Amino acid sequence: MSESTVQLRLIPYPYRAMLAICSDLDETPDRHVYRQIMRFLNTAQTTPMGEGLDLEVGNTIYFDMSPDQFAYWNTDDAGRAMLRTLIRSGHIDCLHSFGDLATTRAHAARALDELCRHDCRLQVWIDHATAPTNFGADIMQGHGDEPGHPACHADLTIDYGIRYVWRGRITSVTGQNVPPRWGGLLTPAHPLASARTLAKETAKHLLARLGNIRYAMHGPNRLLRPTTLRTGAPVCEFLRCNPHWGGVSSCDTGRQIGSVLTQPVLDQLQRRSGVCVLYTHLGKIHRYDTPFDPSAVAGLRRLAHAHHAGRILVTTTRRLLNYCSLIDHLRFRASHQRTHITIDLALPPSASLSQGLTFCLPDSRPATITVNGTPLPDVRTNPPDHLGQRTISLPWPRLEFPDL
Repeated sequence: MSESTVQLRLIPYPYRAMLAICSDLDETPDRHVYRQIMRFLNTAQTTPMGEGLDLEVGNTIYFDMSPDQFAYWNTDDAGRAMLRTLIRSGHIDCLHSFGDLATTRAHAARALDELCRHDCRLQVWIDHATAPTNFGADIMQGHGDEPGHPACHADLTIDYGIRYVWRGRITSVTGQNVPPRWGGLLTPAHPLASARTLAKETAKHLLARLGNIRYAMHGPNRLLRPTTLRTGAPVCEFLRCNPHWGGVSSCDTGRQIGSVLTQPVLDQLQRRSGVCVLYTHLGKIHRYDTPFDPSAVAGLRRLAHAHHAGRILVTTTRRLLNYCSLIDHLRFRASHQRTHITIDLALPPSASLSQGLTFCLPDSRPATITVNGTPLPDVRTNPPDHLGQRTISLPWPRLEFPDL
């Protein structure tokens, strides 16, 4: 029996797709709205929007902003304590630049020192509008990795622990890490607008194939790619998605997310077995007392139903990126004995093993997973998945949401 009969399942069992709601906190008014949003998404508690969704959803933070926006330096001591608690629990997992008013290396250093002082670690960087500390030179007009510029901070930020960066690249294609398909973008109810979106995505793909650097990630439709900042630091860049028929900037807010998380979009993501880092701004809302209106709540409940039914794994941006990064680089060897299968993972010393890792097995023989020859505990043999495939996997424990 050949080694190819054991296959790596690209999505953790039993799910068919993965999605992270990757929300930039732009225009979030205060800590109370931020807290209500996080409680509704991550707990089953009663909220102004009804019973919480009991999902696992992360959020972002920045530091130097105008006083009318919620940010680390703008909020009070209670707000900063809340933010630090959520970072430590993994529910704030992205640094959304250092903010519009962070214009120097000293601003970045002050923020990073504060995070380190409180043992708050983040791995994901997301460019913000046209903040000077952005990394993206082409789309986001940043100087954060431009040697010699007063706002250059890349060496500090990478040393702090940032591993993944988003530099403004968004696609309308539903689901990444699968071949690009444009089905679903052309919407009969909105023929002109959806045709424009389809034409733009097709053009991005063609430009990528012709060697255009700006749209290089759109060609293969991969979530991650290795890249190098202008300082020479290696990072992983990722692609975000907004599958709305009106284009990548349409309905990218908390008040409109119900128009993005439609049943056809969720069904297509599952059919394609894709992964999605969803581009949105949950803090852009209608009302402070009830952040999400009925349409937004309905869309989020559709997503929650797909998750709790075991179809779409909803998790934080960091966890999704870590999982996909391991899948991209994992090497393994399957040894077949008459009564047993051993799957040995070859991991370098610096690599961490991702939770949820799943292998498809060829038959009913028991199997074990080892790392460089050492057996792993808590390996689970699963019931057949939706395709009838027998699998073995590592558990995917959810993050524990703190009592805020």
